[in-house]
Amino acid sequence: MEYISSLGSFAEKGGIFIYPIILCSIFGVAIFLQKLWFLRSSKVVPKIFLNRFYSLLNEQRYHEAENICRENDSTIARIGETALQYVFKDRGQLEDRVEETGQKETLELGRYIEALGAVSNVSTLLGLLGTISGMIKIFNVISTKDIVNPPALAGGISEALYTTALGLTVAIPAFIAYKFLSGRYEELITMLEHETNRITEHLKSLNINSTGGRSAEENQA
Repeated sequence: MEYISSLGSFAEKGGIFIYPIILCSIFGVAIFLQKLWFLRSSKVVPKIFLNRFYSLLNEQRYHEAENICRENDSTIARIGETALQYVFKDRGQLEDRVEETGQKETLELGRYIEALGAVSNVSTLLGLLGTISGMIKIFNVISTKDIVNPPALAGGISEALYTTALGLTVAIPAFIAYKFLSGRYEELITMLEHETNRITEHLKSLNINSTGGRSAEENQA
Protein backbone atom coordinates (compact mmCIF):
# COMPACT_ATOMS: atom_id res chain seq x y z
CA MET A 1 0.00 0.00 0.00
CA GLU A 2 2.82 2.37 0.84
CA TYR A 3 4.44 1.66 -2.55
CA ILE A 4 1.17 2.32 -4.40
CA SER A 5 0.68 5.51 -2.41
CA SER A 6 4.21 6.68 -3.27
CA LEU A 7 3.66 5.85 -6.94
CA GLY A 8 0.40 7.77 -6.92
CA SER A 9 2.09 10.76 -5.30
CA PHE A 10 4.87 10.61 -7.86
CA ALA A 11 2.38 10.54 -10.73
CA GLU A 12 0.41 13.42 -9.19
CA LYS A 13 3.50 15.58 -8.91
CA GLY A 14 4.78 14.66 -12.34
CA GLY A 15 1.61 15.39 -14.21
CA ILE A 16 -0.15 13.57 -17.03
CA PHE A 17 3.02 12.83 -19.03
CA ILE A 18 4.23 10.47 -16.31
CA TYR A 19 1.75 7.82 -17.45
CA PRO A 20 2.87 7.44 -21.09
CA ILE A 21 6.50 7.36 -19.90
CA ILE A 22 5.62 4.50 -17.53
CA LEU A 23 3.90 2.70 -20.41
CA CYS A 24 7.06 3.17 -22.49
CA SER A 25 9.13 1.59 -19.72
CA ILE A 26 6.83 -1.45 -19.56
CA PHE A 27 6.86 -1.78 -23.33
CA GLY A 28 10.66 -1.47 -23.42
CA VAL A 29 11.23 -4.11 -20.75
CA ALA A 30 8.87 -6.51 -22.55
CA ILE A 31 10.70 -6.07 -25.86
CA PHE A 32 14.12 -6.46 -24.27
CA LEU A 33 13.24 -9.68 -22.44
CA GLN A 34 11.54 -11.16 -25.50
CA LYS A 35 14.46 -10.42 -27.83
CA LEU A 36 17.01 -11.48 -25.22
CA TRP A 37 15.30 -14.88 -25.14
CA PHE A 38 15.21 -15.34 -28.92
CA LEU A 39 18.59 -13.82 -29.79
CA ARG A 40 20.56 -16.72 -28.37
CA SER A 41 22.99 -18.87 -30.31
CA SER A 42 21.11 -21.97 -29.13
CA LYS A 43 17.95 -20.59 -30.76
CA VAL A 44 19.64 -19.45 -33.97
CA VAL A 45 22.72 -21.59 -34.76
CA PRO A 46 23.00 -24.37 -32.14
CA LYS A 47 26.36 -26.14 -32.47
CA ILE A 48 25.16 -29.54 -31.28
CA PHE A 49 22.42 -29.58 -33.92
CA LEU A 50 24.81 -28.47 -36.67
CA ASN A 51 27.34 -31.18 -35.86
CA ARG A 52 24.65 -33.85 -36.10
CA PHE A 53 23.15 -32.24 -39.22
CA TYR A 54 26.44 -32.14 -41.15
CA SER A 55 27.23 -35.68 -40.07
CA LEU A 56 23.97 -36.91 -41.62
CA LEU A 57 24.58 -34.89 -44.78
CA ASN A 58 28.03 -36.42 -45.20
CA GLU A 59 26.43 -39.87 -44.96
CA GLN A 60 23.70 -38.78 -47.42
CA ARG A 61 21.01 -39.63 -44.88
CA TYR A 62 18.79 -36.78 -45.98
CA HIS A 63 15.56 -38.13 -44.57
CA GLU A 64 17.04 -38.29 -41.06
CA ALA A 65 18.59 -34.86 -41.52
CA GLU A 66 15.20 -33.45 -42.45
CA ASN A 67 13.63 -35.09 -39.41
CA ILE A 68 16.07 -33.53 -36.95
CA CYS A 69 15.43 -30.16 -38.62
CA ARG A 70 11.72 -30.50 -37.90
CA GLU A 71 12.42 -31.50 -34.31
CA ASN A 72 14.81 -28.62 -33.64
CA ASP A 73 13.29 -25.20 -32.94
CA SER A 74 16.10 -23.05 -34.29
CA THR A 75 16.52 -20.66 -37.20
CA ILE A 76 19.20 -22.66 -38.99
CA ALA A 77 17.10 -25.83 -38.63
CA ARG A 78 14.24 -24.23 -40.56
CA ILE A 79 16.65 -23.10 -43.26
CA GLY A 80 18.20 -26.57 -43.38
CA GLU A 81 14.77 -28.16 -43.74
CA THR A 82 14.00 -25.91 -46.70
CA ALA A 83 17.31 -26.78 -48.31
CA LEU A 84 16.65 -30.50 -47.97
CA GLN A 85 13.20 -30.16 -49.51
CA TYR A 86 14.86 -28.90 -52.70
CA VAL A 87 18.03 -30.96 -52.57
CA PHE A 88 17.02 -33.15 -55.52
CA LYS A 89 15.75 -30.27 -57.63
CA ASP A 90 17.41 -27.63 -59.75
CA ARG A 91 20.32 -25.99 -57.96
CA GLY A 92 19.09 -22.52 -58.85
CA GLN A 93 15.75 -23.34 -57.25
CA LEU A 94 17.58 -24.64 -54.18
CA GLU A 95 19.47 -21.37 -53.81
CA ASP A 96 16.35 -19.26 -54.33
CA ARG A 97 14.30 -21.11 -51.71
CA VAL A 98 17.10 -21.08 -49.15
CA GLU A 99 17.64 -17.36 -49.71
CA GLU A 100 13.90 -16.69 -49.39
CA THR A 101 13.69 -18.64 -46.13
CA GLY A 102 16.83 -16.94 -44.83
CA GLN A 103 15.36 -13.51 -45.50
CA LYS A 104 12.15 -14.38 -43.67
CA GLU A 105 14.06 -15.70 -40.68
CA THR A 106 16.33 -12.65 -40.63
CA LEU A 107 13.34 -10.31 -40.58
CA GLU A 108 11.78 -12.34 -37.77
CA LEU A 109 14.96 -12.15 -35.68
CA GLY A 110 15.17 -8.38 -36.11
CA ARG A 111 11.52 -7.71 -35.33
CA TYR A 112 10.87 -5.15 -32.55
CA ILE A 113 14.53 -4.20 -32.10
CA GLU A 114 13.93 -0.83 -33.75
CA ALA A 115 10.87 -0.41 -31.54
CA LEU A 116 13.20 -0.46 -28.54
CA GLY A 117 15.14 2.43 -30.06
CA ALA A 118 11.83 4.23 -30.57
CA VAL A 119 11.01 3.72 -26.86
CA SER A 120 14.23 5.54 -25.97
CA ASN A 121 13.45 8.46 -28.27
CA VAL A 122 9.78 8.73 -27.28
CA SER A 123 10.61 8.64 -23.55
CA THR A 124 13.06 11.49 -23.99
CA LEU A 125 10.53 13.53 -25.96
CA LEU A 126 7.77 12.88 -23.43
CA GLY A 127 10.10 14.01 -20.66
CA LEU A 128 10.84 17.18 -22.64
CA LEU A 129 7.14 17.72 -23.26
CA GLY A 130 6.47 17.37 -19.55
CA THR A 131 9.20 19.90 -18.84
CA ILE A 132 7.63 22.38 -21.25
CA SER A 133 4.20 21.77 -19.70
CA GLY A 134 5.62 22.45 -16.24
CA MET A 135 7.32 25.64 -17.43
CA ILE A 136 4.06 26.84 -18.97
CA LYS A 137 2.34 26.39 -15.61
CA ILE A 138 5.13 28.31 -13.87
CA PHE A 139 4.92 31.27 -16.27
CA ASN A 140 1.15 31.20 -16.09
CA VAL A 141 1.34 31.62 -12.31
CA ILE A 142 3.89 34.42 -12.67
CA SER A 143 1.77 36.23 -15.27
CA THR A 144 -1.45 36.13 -13.25
CA LYS A 145 -0.17 37.06 -9.79
CA ASP A 146 1.46 40.27 -8.66
CA ILE A 147 3.20 38.57 -5.76
CA VAL A 148 4.27 34.98 -6.34
CA ASN A 149 4.83 32.67 -3.41
CA PRO A 150 7.12 29.65 -3.92
CA PRO A 151 4.32 27.15 -3.13
CA ALA A 152 2.35 28.57 -6.06
CA LEU A 153 5.16 27.53 -8.38
CA ALA A 154 5.63 24.10 -6.86
CA GLY A 155 3.22 22.31 -9.20
CA GLY A 156 4.91 23.48 -12.38
CA ILE A 157 8.40 22.89 -10.99
CA SER A 158 7.49 19.38 -9.87
CA GLU A 159 6.02 18.49 -13.24
CA ALA A 160 9.05 19.81 -15.09
CA LEU A 161 11.58 17.98 -12.93
CA TYR A 162 9.72 14.71 -12.42
CA THR A 163 8.89 14.15 -16.09
CA THR A 164 12.43 15.03 -17.17
CA ALA A 165 13.95 12.69 -14.62
CA LEU A 166 11.61 9.81 -15.39
CA GLY A 167 11.90 10.30 -19.15
CA LEU A 168 15.70 10.05 -18.98
CA THR A 169 15.51 7.17 -16.51
CA VAL A 170 13.55 5.19 -19.09
CA ALA A 171 15.34 6.47 -22.21
CA ILE A 172 18.95 5.79 -21.18
CA PRO A 173 18.54 2.08 -20.29
CA ALA A 174 16.31 1.62 -23.36
CA PHE A 175 19.02 3.05 -25.60
CA ILE A 176 21.70 0.84 -24.02
CA ALA A 177 19.44 -2.21 -24.43
CA TYR A 178 18.79 -1.24 -28.05
CA LYS A 179 22.50 -1.01 -28.87
CA PHE A 180 23.17 -4.29 -27.08
CA LEU A 181 20.44 -6.16 -28.97
CA SER A 182 21.46 -4.58 -32.29
CA GLY A 183 25.02 -5.80 -31.78
CA ARG A 184 23.83 -9.25 -30.77
CA TYR A 185 21.54 -9.37 -33.80
CA GLU A 186 24.34 -8.47 -36.21
CA GLU A 187 26.61 -11.10 -34.66
CA LEU A 188 24.00 -13.84 -34.98
CA ILE A 189 23.07 -12.83 -38.53
CA THR A 190 26.72 -13.13 -39.55
CA MET A 191 26.87 -16.62 -38.05
CA LEU A 192 23.55 -17.54 -39.68
CA GLU A 193 24.68 -16.38 -43.11
CA HIS A 194 27.90 -18.36 -42.78
CA GLU A 195 26.08 -21.58 -41.87
CA THR A 196 23.41 -21.03 -44.54
CA ASN A 197 26.07 -20.65 -47.23
CA ARG A 198 27.86 -23.68 -45.86
CA ILE A 199 24.72 -25.82 -46.08
CA THR A 200 23.93 -24.61 -49.59
CA GLU A 201 27.43 -25.20 -50.88
CA HIS A 202 27.57 -28.57 -49.15
CA LEU A 203 24.40 -29.77 -50.87
CA LYS A 204 25.43 -28.32 -54.23
CA SER A 205 28.78 -30.08 -54.04
CA LEU A 206 27.20 -33.50 -53.53
CA ASN A 207 26.96 -35.83 -56.46
CA ILE A 208 23.20 -35.39 -56.88
CA ASN A 209 21.31 -35.50 -60.13
CA SER A 210 19.45 -32.18 -60.32
CA THR A 211 16.54 -33.83 -62.13
CA GLY A 212 15.71 -36.11 -59.25
CA GLY A 213 18.63 -38.16 -58.02
CA ARG A 214 18.15 -40.32 -54.94
CA SER A 215 20.29 -40.63 -51.88
CA ALA A 216 22.22 -43.70 -50.87
CA GLU A 217 19.79 -44.13 -48.00
CA GLU A 218 16.80 -44.15 -50.38
CA ASN A 219 18.50 -46.49 -52.86
CA GLN A 220 19.14 -49.01 -50.12
CA ALA A 221 15.51 -48.87 -49.14
